[in-house]
Amino acid sequence: MCMNNEGKYGKYIIQENILPPFLNTPEAKAEYAEIGRRRILWCDDRAAPNCGLSMNTCWIVHADREIQLERERTNTVGEMGKPHCHEGNEILGFLGSNPDDPSDLCGEVEIYIEGEKHILTKSTYIYLPAGIKHVPLYINRVDRPIFHFFITLTNGYSMVREKSVFDMETGENPK
Repeated sequence: MCMNNEGKYGKYIIQENILPPFLNTPEAKAEYAEIGRRRILWCDDRAAPNCGLSMNTCWIVHADREIQLERERTNTVGEMGKPHCHEGNEILGFLGSNPDDPSDLCGEVEIYIEGEKHILTKSTYIYLPAGIKHVPLYINRVDRPIFHFFITLTNGYSMVREKSVFDMETGENPK
């Protein structure tokens, strides 16, 4: 594979998916694929030292509502699927893939923000100020792939749940 990372500024070109260790296990990758996500790239201080953000990009290729509800019933929801907030601001994006109608989400997304339900059917950005609790997130319908991303303005990715910070490096809630 050709990597365009040579020269003075090549170090700023990110083409390799360098995941946090907690997400880089075969189990975590299988769980992500099961809910219809096809990760493109992850960026944080591992890929771009001192960048001051975490970013994930993926394609959503099928609905996941029933899978997510079953995970909730059996208490097997992954950490990112549990209500949480961040110490920094976050932007979530859900963009449709219809070039003839870019505002068409090409599906339906259901997200909860501070317990409030929102149904998305148009291409959408969601701005979440630091401390705003969000998810669950359900993909109710996918007519065409949906491009999804998040950008969290913190060094490294961490989530705050129940007054503790979930450490994506170790997969633990420090006490």
